[in-house]
Amino acid sequence: MEKLIKGVAYHGNRMLSHIHEDMKDIVNHGFNAILHMFSHNDWDRHKKIMKEIIEISEGYGLEVWVDNWGLGGPPGDKSHFLAYHPEAHQYLNNGEMASVYACYNHPSFVQFTKDWIDTVIEIGGKRIFWDEPHLQSHDWEDGKPARWACRCETCQKLYKEKYGKEMPTEYDETIAEFRLSSIAGYFKTVTEYAKEKGILENAVCVMLDQSYGINLDSLASICGIDSLDNIGSDPYWPLEMDSYGEAYDFVYPRAKQNMDVCEHFGKKHNIWIRGYNIPAGREEAVIAAADAIYDTGARSIWVWGIRGCEGNDYRAEDPGMTWKMVGEAMSRITNRYYDELHEAHRRDK
Repeated sequence: MEKLIKGVAYHGNRMLSHIHEDMKDIVNHGFNAILHMFSHNDWDRHKKIMKEIIEISEGYGLEVWVDNWGLGGPPGDKSHFLAYHPEAHQYLNNGEMASVYACYNHPSFVQFTKDWIDTVIEIGGKRIFWDEPHLQSHDWEDGKPARWACRCETCQKLYKEKYGKEMPTEYDETIAEFRLSSIAGYFKTVTEYAKEKGILENAVCVMLDQSYGINLDSLASICGIDSLDNIGSDPYWPLEMDSYGEAYDFVYPRAKQNMDVCEHFGKKHNIWIRGYNIPAGREEAVIAAADAIYDTGARSIWVWGIRGCEGNDYRAEDPGMTWKMVGEAMSRITNRYYDELHEAHRRDK
């Protein structure tokens, strides 16, 4: 049977005196994998520390994934790279600059990403997690955004080379296609580079919403990239859902869609459980999500993030109870996994 990977996102702490305690807590909550952010700020200020954190994590038996948190802008940090390369901003179709988002097509951002990959390898990273890529778009109506990126000079040039005409200012099928090809082209370049440098696995996670330029419905656009090994998503249930059944019924079909795409293209998967922003009294939704994801056949199941994200403004209302439910969810799927292993072994006797 496929190995069961249970991972959790860890970020915010760079104090080594706390790392051992946190790693023990993570293992005690049933996890065997961890996602570490490696932002531009970490690169500048914590590179040696991050190397030690990765070594400590591995010392506790945790498989380490390294997150490109905020390199090109949100949903992670705002992109510090743009302070050095203001020419690489995303631009909306109305000429407005997307102030904290880097353009995937810009050569300087591609080179910056390659330099980051080199540094990931230097600190001991073996697996890269490419976190929620997207291009800006706003004011959606009838499946089309009134404002969208990217229409910078680089993108206009590439569009003209591809389609033989000037890039329009109105959204149409060619723009939808170009946006997807921009994301796919970037990932083909940087994941191939990562593999050439010795990275074992490239994983990506996309959001559900169509407004981000790539989502579950358009996963096929990147699944053809041979050097992209693992495709995931984060089917986070709406916070107003207050029952096990509602959360399960929301998560299951979306996680199943992700699994179906991965099976079709021969990719591994990563599927995420919400561990943040959870209202007090609704923590059982964590267990519902874990059950739903496991029921799809997923065996790489992740939680964002440690202790109900208590160190962030988006923390759960009761981080302690959320973290307790996370531990119970991991125990629950672990028991199911080993029951299935046992049953399979008995059948083979």
